[in-house]
Amino acid sequence: MLRQQRVVIEGVRPQINCGEFYIKRVVGQRIEVSADVLVDGHDVIAASVLYKHHAERTWREQRMTPGFNDSWNGSFTVEKQGFYEYKVQGWVDHALNWQYGIGRKIADGQHVKSELLEGAEFLEAAKNQASAQENDFLDDLITAFRNPEEYDRSVQEAVSDQLRKILEKYPEKLLQNSSEPLKVYVDRKKALFSTWYEFFPRSSSEEPGRHGTFKDCERLLDRVVEMGFDTLYFPPVHPIGEVNRKGKNNTTTAMNGDVGSCWGIGSKHGGHKDIHPDLGTVDDFKELVAKAKDLGLEVAMDYALQSAPDHPWVKEHSSWFKWRPDGTVQYAENPPKKYQDILPIYFESEDYENLWKECLDILFYWIDCGIQIFRVDNPHTKPYYFWSWIIEQVKAKHPDVIFLAEAFTKPKVMQQLAKQGYTQSYTYFTWRESKHELISYVEELTKTDQAEYMRPNFWPNTPDINPYHLQGANESKFIQRYALAATLSSNIGIYGPVYEYMISEPIEGKEEYLNSEKFQICHYDWSRKNWLIKIITGINKARQNLEALQQTNHIRFCEIQNDEMIAFYKWNEDRSSQVLVVISLDNHHSRQGFVQLPLEELGIAAGQPLVMRDVVPNVEYTWDREWNFVELHPNMPFHIFEINQM
Repeated sequence: MLRQQRVVIEGVRPQINCGEFYIKRVVGQRIEVSADVLVDGHDVIAASVLYKHHAERTWREQRMTPGFNDSWNGSFTVEKQGFYEYKVQGWVDHALNWQYGIGRKIADGQHVKSELLEGAEFLEAAKNQASAQENDFLDDLITAFRNPEEYDRSVQEAVSDQLRKILEKYPEKLLQNSSEPLKVYVDRKKALFSTWYEFFPRSSSEEPGRHGTFKDCERLLDRVVEMGFDTLYFPPVHPIGEVNRKGKNNTTTAMNGDVGSCWGIGSKHGGHKDIHPDLGTVDDFKELVAKAKDLGLEVAMDYALQSAPDHPWVKEHSSWFKWRPDGTVQYAENPPKKYQDILPIYFESEDYENLWKECLDILFYWIDCGIQIFRVDNPHTKPYYFWSWIIEQVKAKHPDVIFLAEAFTKPKVMQQLAKQGYTQSYTYFTWRESKHELISYVEELTKTDQAEYMRPNFWPNTPDINPYHLQGANESKFIQRYALAATLSSNIGIYGPVYEYMISEPIEGKEEYLNSEKFQICHYDWSRKNWLIKIITGINKARQNLEALQQTNHIRFCEIQNDEMIAFYKWNEDRSSQVLVVISLDNHHSRQGFVQLPLEELGIAAGQPLVMRDVVPNVEYTWDREWNFVELHPNMPFHIFEINQM
């Protein structure tokens, strides 16, 4: 079917994989949209961003402005959770084209009587949409344009800003064209800004050797909140398999009393919808979740789709597992590593529909218990399209739910999981140490398409990862790594109290903890305080108070004359919150250097004084130069300056 069109729209941004995947935002964020919009000849064209929430029928509109080389730019703000659609619309604007043309002719001294009569017709068309007051103005001009005696006034009014604004406000969109709709998913703010603390509930007891309970965990809630964390993440709390149970330090034979890995889920006590009996009951868990919520703390659960050999599924749904020709079941392997206590789910099962439904039902069960955040174990070992389906199903009913992908694997695999719908993602931050590595990695996350769909969550350590640079490290190193994570990324987490107590003894030659808590109960003096805890608390308070630190993507690295120091400027969307962060990467010696202020981004001239409030010790300085001296010491290897103009 023939369709008359003149306006071409291409290169609409942002979009992921030609619109195959949606971009992500949180409530209140602005989406900057650009596109190439062009037309044959020299006619004036106009363009708009059209957008609507999926529950709305009517498209809303924001006009775009032209830029260089036929590029147009616009924006809109997302106001509520769920899916939005957006597209770019362009049209030949004959009314503005008329005003532009008549203006050129008037400037050239030409007589424009005929053009005024033509303009009157455009004004008649605009009257159909204009307000009563605007119609009075338009009627007056229409009369004047058609009256030769008012020629002099007419040529002035024809090119007036008042008329231009009305013509822009009420366009006649002739031969309009639109791009294909694209999607954005809008989460609650916690998807963008969260501070996680992980500990093992079974290690929460005050008595050495006794298995911790949810009641013991309740005692520790105030401690977690006082340190400034808003998310408490528990490793799996389900029954642990007894068949092939691992012993301490991942030994293949468990001794009497060994508790096993909590990721070996399922036993005679139940499976993924059950609670380990030594921790308490489901009601105890619900009570813990409710008490945490009263303190402003959300409990995150581990969602690990795997089974112990004695999980009820193995007998009830044997086709969900892979069986060898000799009749034995295939346990988990990542050669040369073997996980005899864990059976991977066989996602190629012919009974996959019931398998998928059960996996979804697990989530709905715990959501009904009050859980809205899930850290997903090894998602890269399950099908991508399974995750797309399951996240979509959950979000449709429970839009507040957040999924964190625990996938330390190949870059494109991690990116694919984010594209399929994961809210947040673990990252390579744990291994980025040098100034060059940190800058390159953060700019990859924030200055490429990844900024549109992958929300990083920076963890200095996890129960699985005891990085080499923390093994035997001094206190300054732990402070440095936390300061980097907490200021570079708006989503962060630590595995404690191992981190704040600087427990770092490794298995020799490996990035693993000796006497790993994954395979045994540990006892801690949770009341003990130290300088690192005080610093973590101060940094977390700064994150709570400064919106610039509650997002990741608005960042610019600044010049600093020392390769062992890193500096960066961060801001929120309207720049009402701005910070300059300087961190020493040397945990043994004092470091000094001159840092360059980003004057252009700050919108100030050289010499204009700024109040720089160092927020953790709460000390103010006045800077009135582009280059300013900074010195950092190992016991306090960072500055977080809140920037205020005088």
